[in-house]
Amino acid sequence: MRTEFEPHFERQFAKLPLVIQKKFQKQAAYLLHDLRHPSLRAKKYDEIRGIWQARVDDHYRFYFRIDSDRYVLLTIRRHKD
Repeated sequence: MRTEFEPHFERQFAKLPLVIQKKFQKQAAYLLHDLRHPSLRAKKYDEIRGIWQARVDDHYRFYFRIDSDRYVLLTIRRHKD
């Protein structure tokens, strides 16, 4: 598997605090290795559109689609507490 970043994701990511960017990079490595890694808590977010949600930390989530051999990163944002 590999990752592909949508432009919207890249714009959001660039605005995040550096500490959140680093946490995301760690989580993205887990995603590439194992979608079921416990710290990701990955789950289907929108079954119809095929969108998944995974956690960066307690306050941030990222959303992605799985297209054959790649994870397409769609958005990253603060999670509603």
